[in-house]
Amino acid sequence: MQELNLIRLDNGIRILLHQQDSSITHTCMIVNAGSRHELEGKFGVAHFIEHLLFKRTERRSTNQILNRLEQVGGDLNAYTTKEYTCIHASFLNPYLERALDLFEDVLFHSTFPEHEMEKEKGVILDEIASYLDSPEESIMDDFEDLMFANSGLGHNILGLESDLKSIAKKDVYDFMLSNYNTEEIIIAVAGSYTKSQMERVANKIFGKIKRNVPTKENDLVTGGESNTIVVHKPINQAHYMLGKQTFGIYDDRKTAMLLLNNMLGGIGMSSILNLGIREKHGIAYTIESNLTLYSDAGNFSIYLGTDEEKLNKAVRLVKKELDTLKSQPISAYQLQRAKQKFKGQIALAEENRMSMIIAEAKNIIDYDRVISLEEVFLKIDEVRAMDILALSQEFLDESTMVSLAFVPED
Repeated sequence: MQELNLIRLDNGIRILLHQQDSSITHTCMIVNAGSRHELEGKFGVAHFIEHLLFKRTERRSTNQILNRLEQVGGDLNAYTTKEYTCIHASFLNPYLERALDLFEDVLFHSTFPEHEMEKEKGVILDEIASYLDSPEESIMDDFEDLMFANSGLGHNILGLESDLKSIAKKDVYDFMLSNYNTEEIIIAVAGSYTKSQMERVANKIFGKIKRNVPTKENDLVTGGESNTIVVHKPINQAHYMLGKQTFGIYDDRKTAMLLLNNMLGGIGMSSILNLGIREKHGIAYTIESNLTLYSDAGNFSIYLGTDEEKLNKAVRLVKKELDTLKSQPISAYQLQRAKQKFKGQIALAEENRMSMIIAEAKNIIDYDRVISLEEVFLKIDEVRAMDILALSQEFLDESTMVSLAFVPED
């Protein structure tokens, strides 16, 4: 049994059922609201809300929320990105209604007690301190701040310490009222249920929610101008990033750019950067490239960590590989091998059913439909060597790229 059904309630909430024969259900609830929608002075409120949703509701205490699924062996968690907030759970099939009722309770009936808010502020401040102690993580956020300076995408999801301390209950309610659009809330379920069963449960639990359709627009994305910044820190290893702002998810070149990124420094040990720098020259213990695509913009970046005395050589070698990609089309053999590798990685990722159902829920938000694996593979097959060359020449030109280095203090 492998069938997709999309149920749309009168209040705009959509429920995606991916029917699968399994004794385990994976489900998620995604709200199309994240840190990019925060107002200046309130940075961090979206992530703060994610923490607070598990604290107290009109019907349940914190312990009752945390134990509701754990009592039956289930798992409950959540995370926040720059564009959306996700709550997800896994459990045995008989407990679907229990899980969805919990989702509805925490999202629409949380009470945000003052003492819980103060306690969670302390937890998040510790999270910020931990992140600052990890230069390999903090450089990536600082780099994205440079990439999207002065726009909603250009600040850390965790927020600023000063902003976080000043957030009040009214700020939490204001953000939710202004951004939690019922037409942009998706509940996705992967499990062994019929469409009629799902319709009954969905209407019973979510049908009573009042429709809320606030006017919300993404801010204009700016930043990304060529820039070179070196920051001295009390660290032992040098960390370096190089990259450029790109287009967003709706651009026709998206698949080719994803393939280029995967070839250059994606998952696995056989990427161009890993073979050409780490394996061949024995420098840069970690070297990778990343492509993050948002609704209206993207961030392509290369990261490496190495000893400070090896940094200049590592950067030269990276730029040499970029120059090669810009100078001529890759061979038919290289292209075919890259496509096979990329397809295999995507197919294996779908074996993780939680990742699959979250990706499908995001598809509903972004495209109002689920993009099939066959369609993804067809798009990959259509990529030509000249497409890779054109993207390399546009986005791998070091003279137009942003770079950020963290180096040890003298």
